[in-house]
Amino acid sequence: MSAAPPAEPLHLHDTRRWAWLPPVGSTSYYALLAAVGLLVLGPLGGVTAAFMNFSLGFYVGGQVLAGILGSVVTYGYGAQGRHGANYIQTIAASVASMMAMSTLIQAMTWMGLPPVPHWQLVLYLLCIGMMAAGVGMLYTPLLVQRMQLTFPSGLAVANILRALTDPVLLRRSVSRLFGGMGAGLLGGIGTAKLPLLGAVELSCSTFGAGLITGARVGIPALTAGLVFHALTPQFVAMGWLNPGDPFRKIAFLIALGMVLGAALVDLLKIFWGVAHRLAVPPPAQAVPQEQVGAGLGPRFSQKRLLAWVGVWTLATVACGIGLFGISALHMAIALVLVYVFVLVCGISLGLTDSPPISAAFVVTVLVLAMAGLHDPMVGLMAAMVVFVTVNTAGDMQQDRSTGWRLGSNRVLQFRYQVGGLLVGAVLAVGIAQLFMTAYPVLNLDQTTMSADQAPAQWTSAMTYKLVGALRSLTDPKPYQVHAIVLGMALGLAMEVARKLLLGSAWWARRTQASRAGRALDFVVDAVLLPSPYAVAFGGFVNLYTSAWLAAGGVVSSLINSLPKPAPAEGEEALPADMSATSLVGGGLIAGDALAALFLGLMGLAAMV
Repeated sequence: MSAAPPAEPLHLHDTRRWAWLPPVGSTSYYALLAAVGLLVLGPLGGVTAAFMNFSLGFYVGGQVLAGILGSVVTYGYGAQGRHGANYIQTIAASVASMMAMSTLIQAMTWMGLPPVPHWQLVLYLLCIGMMAAGVGMLYTPLLVQRMQLTFPSGLAVANILRALTDPVLLRRSVSRLFGGMGAGLLGGIGTAKLPLLGAVELSCSTFGAGLITGARVGIPALTAGLVFHALTPQFVAMGWLNPGDPFRKIAFLIALGMVLGAALVDLLKIFWGVAHRLAVPPPAQAVPQEQVGAGLGPRFSQKRLLAWVGVWTLATVACGIGLFGISALHMAIALVLVYVFVLVCGISLGLTDSPPISAAFVVTVLVLAMAGLHDPMVGLMAAMVVFVTVNTAGDMQQDRSTGWRLGSNRVLQFRYQVGGLLVGAVLAVGIAQLFMTAYPVLNLDQTTMSADQAPAQWTSAMTYKLVGALRSLTDPKPYQVHAIVLGMALGLAMEVARKLLLGSAWWARRTQASRAGRALDFVVDAVLLPSPYAVAFGGFVNLYTSAWLAAGGVVSSLINSLPKPAPAEGEEALPADMSATSLVGGGLIAGDALAALFLGLMGLAAMV
């Protein structure tokens, strides 16, 4: 693989704009980066991720947001600031992704499982996270360098960190991001305090997610929600629902089956592509040589990485068996599935930016059940190994794809991720307690609620899926299997049809040649033959959530379809990854999360 010439030691090219900044490579420099990531950006992203999981059931990765804000901190270092910003986003995203795992604690509460001492949860999450970071790094030479998968968020961050050395571009992007945060903060507080906004169930975070994902995701989600709502009487007549139950009590199983069916098609295509990539390597990319040597960070050692994985695997096994009573057989099954799903989800993340972590959890539970496991607590703790590892390892691979493109030192990047996981494991338990204490409705098992009892603002779709899978261990119902099989058949058929039609060269020629063709492509992609992944979202959440997601998606698509004004003289256009709608959408999500945190803290203060 071709590469740029080796970089000269940084101390020969001091690019600092202000002399008072600590020199690049000094202890104080690395401490500054860690402090910003751990104390500011990581918790901010973590609050956002936890809030999105509690309210929606998915979360937007914090790499882009942390990359933008990290660039503000390292702007004073000029061109070399991109490496510091990369380390900041690595540690901040690690904190955030681990805090998103707080949904597992909510699942324990919904299941009515015995409370687990906080220190045990923190220790278990920490051991799994450390193992996961190492496993993720083991796969990066294959996924990032050998196969050269795109990793869309990683590519976006790399482009952003390069672009934000331009002060004008920096000012324009940050103003839009913080404008969205302000609107999200006001909207979140207004929804809680103003009856009018509460009556329409305004959700700035859901609207912001729609701005990011677009109409091709939002419209299918809303359409699916409307279809499931219309089919509710039929589900009741079939005995799949009781009168008064919300449609998502059965729709989430159909939706989960659709995800699995579509994933099966994608995985077959992915592995076919893997075989082709390994047989015929992609064209070499000219990337900066990794920064190692004098003053540029330590050298990578495969032996040390393998030792790291081995030690933390043993620690995870010891915690699982000693603290939670998982059998050696079930722990071994979980560890085998770890290596399968880290590769599978890593490839999916590299191609689509969307790893099927919930599907990995559900499949793990099903495999454990076939191996004779029927205890939901043990099932949760064993499947947690796969769930947390897939999430954390994917985060490592995403971050490393950015570092590889920038030439950042992989060992330093790994150390920053480890630091983020250490803090994130503690904050994951803390943020779960904070939200669930401030909002008691989060403690209520929505899988047993009727439609009029389900909270509008806290759909918790991720928890809904996890609890639904765990309940199959103790209360298997034949119709639940039928619902999943039905969903798999639908997802499989839809995805095969999409691949044959939308993925064909004939369709591309027909739809891209004219405005009418592009309109036809949109109608087919969003309405007539939508992505099963987008359709499934409508089965995981309530109807109003799908409606706000669709509203944001339609607004985003309309804005992005308008002609772009030419940049002012002397300015460059924003990169595609930094569109106005994506920046404002990310800001709305962060602002709504901050509003929830503010209201929660106020509620806790009133209770004291």
